[in-house]
Amino acid sequence: MKSQKKQTSDRVGWRFDNSYARLPDYFYAQLPPVPVNAPQTVIVNHALAESLGLDLGVLSAEETALLFSGNVLPQGAQPIAQAYAGHQFGHFTMLGDGRAILLGEHLTPNGERFDIQLKGSGQTPFSRRGDGRAALAPMLREYIISEAMQGLGIPSTRSLAVVTTGEQVIRETQLPGAILTRIAASHIRVGTFEYAAGQGGVDAIKTLADYAIQRHYPDLNDAENPYLSLLNRVIDRQAALIAKWLLSGFIHGVMNTDNMSISGETIDYGPCAFMDAYNPNTVFSSIDQNGRYRYSNQPQMAQWNLARLAETLLSLIDSAQEKAITLAEEAIHAFPEKFQAEWITGMRKKLGLFTEETEDSELITDFLTWMYQHQADYTNTFRALSAETFPADNTFQNAELETWHARWQARLERQSETKERSMHLMQANNPAIIPRNHRVEEALSAASEQGDYTLMQQLLAALDNPYTDAPEHYDYRTPPAPSERVYQTFCGT
Repeated sequence: MKSQKKQTSDRVGWRFDNSYARLPDYFYAQLPPVPVNAPQTVIVNHALAESLGLDLGVLSAEETALLFSGNVLPQGAQPIAQAYAGHQFGHFTMLGDGRAILLGEHLTPNGERFDIQLKGSGQTPFSRRGDGRAALAPMLREYIISEAMQGLGIPSTRSLAVVTTGEQVIRETQLPGAILTRIAASHIRVGTFEYAAGQGGVDAIKTLADYAIQRHYPDLNDAENPYLSLLNRVIDRQAALIAKWLLSGFIHGVMNTDNMSISGETIDYGPCAFMDAYNPNTVFSSIDQNGRYRYSNQPQMAQWNLARLAETLLSLIDSAQEKAITLAEEAIHAFPEKFQAEWITGMRKKLGLFTEETEDSELITDFLTWMYQHQADYTNTFRALSAETFPADNTFQNAELETWHARWQARLERQSETKERSMHLMQANNPAIIPRNHRVEEALSAASEQGDYTLMQQLLAALDNPYTDAPEHYDYRTPPAPSERVYQTFCGT
């Protein structure tokens, strides 16, 4: 039976202070999660809970399931569905949380603020004919990938728990329903600013911009032009984030403006995936027919999204439109250089380089070109460099690689750091393990079709320390066999 809405006691350690709900009411709709029939806990991230100052161990299994299904609300929660818009594959759409409820903002013992959101929690005013629910496999995918990103050191939302609902959702077939509890620095998106521009004009944009500054970048309050500084800070964060994506071989898959966070976290793991063989044109998303969000195009798409943010801020940047446009264009046009600086810095670390030389760019490009021409595995090839041992197969036995390797060795010798220090730098920046698509799909299939979470738990354990060569996790380094390759990933909505 579906439970009545009530709030739990504070014995878990919740400390809610719901500042977003104090914004004008056009930014959200107040409503609770829709109760579910028979929630059962699938997985709880106890390490994350502890870092948030929460003691979930005081709850029984039934209480945990009721909490993370939204059937019972934590004390102090003020549930809302956030409104936002977005350019989806270049087309503007009014959106909003169609299947998510923000319970509120939890304050950790050291004063950090995090959104607590239930994803798959039922219909809202923004559902647009959707059922507001989520299937189990996509929620587990987000849990796996977001926690893998954490292990890789890439800014990301986090996953606190997944529960099944005891109900079926209809997609192509009937699938088990589930709810994910997502943790984020905030859920303010570029699309939130687009929504404010369309709904409330300058006053709404100023209200949201002031809120975003106060929440994420309070030091900008003293800036000469805080709104231009906000734009520049978001540009900086996104340049660093997208560089980390490319350095790890990650492809988001749906880089719409509603999926770009103002805080600089990776958000919304739909048809995302990690590249196996290096190919800059790699696309996995089944809905990205033209490769708009392919691996190599992610920096350009980030810049495009940031330009949409800049457009909403023009009236705040300067009252003279022409000057505002000039300042905003200067900021947006600086993105490629900022991204390139972040990317080449990361690439130097992947190659064990402590110093900078003008020829480094050519050295890096030539290596990537070789990898592309020989369909070399992106992750394993860089890891092999850090171990100074290439696999004994024909891919690595050729004159081009030998020539490049000699150039690289000569480059290492021109810096004062020892070879050992270079190897340590490389091992800290070239993961041994990524969430390979065939391993993720294998775990999701076992969990959603057979109710067996063993493979998922083993995969998560391997991804917890991806830069460590643990013998028990060696199998997770193996690229897929031809029959195991995943060519398409799906959004799950």
